[in-house]
Amino acid sequence: MELKNLTRVSEFFLLGLSDDLDLQPLLLGLFLSMYLVAVLGNMLIILIVSSDSHLHTPMYFFLCNLSLADIGFISTTVPKMIVDIQTHSRVISYGGCLTQMSFLSFFGCMDDMLLTAMAYDRFVAICHPLHYSGIMNSRLCCFLVLVSFSSSLLESQLHNLIVLQFTCFKDVNISNFFCDPSQLLHLACSDTITNNIVMYFVGAISGFLPISGIIGSYYKIVSSILRVSSIGGKYKAFATCGSHLSVVCLFYGTGIGDYFGSALLPSPRKDVVASVMYTVVTPMLNPFIYSMRNRDIKSALWRLYSRAF
Repeated sequence: MELKNLTRVSEFFLLGLSDDLDLQPLLLGLFLSMYLVAVLGNMLIILIVSSDSHLHTPMYFFLCNLSLADIGFISTTVPKMIVDIQTHSRVISYGGCLTQMSFLSFFGCMDDMLLTAMAYDRFVAICHPLHYSGIMNSRLCCFLVLVSFSSSLLESQLHNLIVLQFTCFKDVNISNFFCDPSQLLHLACSDTITNNIVMYFVGAISGFLPISGIIGSYYKIVSSILRVSSIGGKYKAFATCGSHLSVVCLFYGTGIGDYFGSALLPSPRKDVVASVMYTVVTPMLNPFIYSMRNRDIKSALWRLYSRAF
């Protein structure tokens, strides 16, 4: 296969989900619907929290930022795919590919960090309830969001710097519907062992450290709840963590499968399915998880509806 110097590669081709022309209208309608549901659902969460004074707490402050990150996360990939299906074009420029990859890494890492901050918030609320308002003050909450933003920006730029080291590619066809960093690693014709190690090390650290914080927080939470004597008290404590824990399991379950599955058992079709779950389904389901399992959100939604009508 002809090698293409990086200086000559001006575009890549995203192979997408399917080559079947009969399926394109179905895919267009499906992903457009999922995108609208995800964006409108997350925007509704932001509207509810910002308009209801009862929800002006650290937990819902982090939830608003998580919704913003989810909107950015799904908007990085799905609109491009919808345009590609509509125009029957799968071309993405080299600069566009790097930009898409950068934003995808940024918003994905933001989700990681914000979920960790939310786990810490639940830990303080359950294990140190008397000191909650003093510990989780506005200064600490803003600091945690700033750290999440800075860490995510650093991680995304490290991915870009690694890709910029590639000198040639074996092919310009990416077997996904977006510019996946692992796909670009497989396409590079130069010796990428070091780059592979560095990229997966960065990805493991950016995923391992947040999930370690989440596991540590929930270990303390469970230990504290088990010391509660009444069953009603245990249920109430667990209920405050239910929505967050569901989102954590969904996000990390699909993310780990997508990230490490492509490295250990590469399969283009399985990678695409895992990518859809991680980049599309998860941001779409998060608002439903928080609205259906959260009594405060449902009450605030009803108050917002009552004021509007």
